[in-house]
Amino acid sequence: MSEKLGLLGGVSIALGGMIGGGIFAVLGVVAQMAGPSAWVAFTGGGVVAFCAGYSYVRLQRLGDVSGGSVSFITEFVDSTTVAGMVGWTLLFGYVGSMGMYAFAFGSFATRLLGVEAAVGVPLRPVVSVLAVFGFVGLNVLGARTSGTTEVVLVAAKVGILLVFGVWGFYFGAETGQLTTGLSAATAGGLLMSAALSFVAFQGWQLLFYDEESLRNARTTIPRAVYLSIPASLILYVLVAVVTTGLLQPGTIAANPEIALAIAAEPFMGRIGFVLISLAALFSTGSAINATLFSAAHFATGMLEDDLLPDRIGDEDADGVPTRTLVVLGVITAAFTAYGSLQGITSFASLAFISVFGSMSLLAFRHRTGVRTGVLPAIGVLGAVLFFPSLVYHLAVMEPEVFGVVIVVAAVVLGLEALYFKRETIRSGIDGMQ
Repeated sequence: MSEKLGLLGGVSIALGGMIGGGIFAVLGVVAQMAGPSAWVAFTGGGVVAFCAGYSYVRLQRLGDVSGGSVSFITEFVDSTTVAGMVGWTLLFGYVGSMGMYAFAFGSFATRLLGVEAAVGVPLRPVVSVLAVFGFVGLNVLGARTSGTTEVVLVAAKVGILLVFGVWGFYFGAETGQLTTGLSAATAGGLLMSAALSFVAFQGWQLLFYDEESLRNARTTIPRAVYLSIPASLILYVLVAVVTTGLLQPGTIAANPEIALAIAAEPFMGRIGFVLISLAALFSTGSAINATLFSAAHFATGMLEDDLLPDRIGDEDADGVPTRTLVVLGVITAAFTAYGSLQGITSFASLAFISVFGSMSLLAFRHRTGVRTGVLPAIGVLGAVLFFPSLVYHLAVMEPEVFGVVIVVAAVVLGLEALYFKRETIRSGIDGMQ
C-alpha cells in the first residue's frame, strides 16, 4: 500500500483479519460444539485475545521494537532458539488459518454452484487448493489492495453481517427461537469451544507487521487493537446467537462450514443464502490473500535473521521471495486438501494459544505493578486453560483429528530441533568419525 493509513485503516486491517475469514470458517465448528451457548465461547476467546493484544502493545512500548512475537522474544529473552521456535509455531498457525479459510472458500463455492462432485471426485478440496495457488500467483505478481479499498471492503463485509445479525435477531425474537443456551451449557464444553474459537481472533496481530504502512504507528496500533477486538467480538456474539437460535443442532452438525448461510434462509429466503455465500467467498478469499502476504513477509524476516532454512527463500530477493510464497502455498494446500475443518481449526488455535500465551507471560514478567499485570495474567490463565482443554477434547471426541494434529506437531518440533541444533548435531557426527 503506497499511502499511509490512519486509525480507520488500522482498524480495517485488524477487522479484515478477524471478520474477513474467521466468522465464516469458525462459527459452524464452534456452534457444533457449544450449541446455543456458542456466543459465550466466543466471549471467552475474545477476552483472552484482548488480554494478549494488551500484552503485545505493552511489550512493544517496553522494548521499543517492531515486528511482534519474534522481536519480543529476541529483545526480552535473548535466545535465538526460543525466538525461532516461536516464529515457526506462529508461521504454522498462519498456514493453519489459510487452510481453514480455503476449506470454507471451497465449501461455500461448491454449495453455491450446486456441484459438490465431478466424476466421483469431491470438488471441495479441488476448489480450495485452486484458491490457495490462485492467491499465491497474485502475491507473486505483487497484487495488493490500496488502503482505501481495504477500508471499503471491510466496511462492506461488516455491513452484510450486521444486516444478517440485526434482521435475524429481530426475526428470532419475534418467533421465540432465540435462547441464551446457558441452561444446557457445561463449564468443560464452554472451555473447549472457547479454545477452538481462539483462531477467529488472531487477525489483530497483523498490525504489528504492517507498521510501515500506518501513520503514527506507535499510537495507531494500540488504538486499533483495542477497538477491533471488541468490535469483532460484538459481531461474533450477535451472529452466533442468531445462527444457533434459528438452526437445529443437527443442521449445524451436518453443515458446519456453511451454517451461517443456511441460517439466513428462514428470514431472507434463498437470496439470503446467496448473499451470505458470496460474502463468505469474498471474505475467505481476501483473508487467504492478506494472511499469505503477512506470513510471507514474516517468513522473509525470519530468513534474514537465519531462523529459517535458506531453501525456503532468498533473503536478498527484492520483496517477498517467490520460493517462500510457493512453499507456504504448498503446505497450506496440503492442509486444506487432506484435513478436516475441525482438525485444521484446532491446529491453528493451538498454535496461536501457545504464542499469545507466551507473549502474555512475557508481559506479565515485565509488569511494573498491579495495573499492568492484570490483563497479561488473564491472558496467561486463558492460555493455560485453553490448551489442555482443546487437546483433551480432540483426544476423547476426535481421536482421528487428534492423531493428525499430534503427527503434524511432532514433525514441526522435530524440524525445529534439527534446524536450531544443527551445529551441535554436526559437531557430534564429526566427532564420531
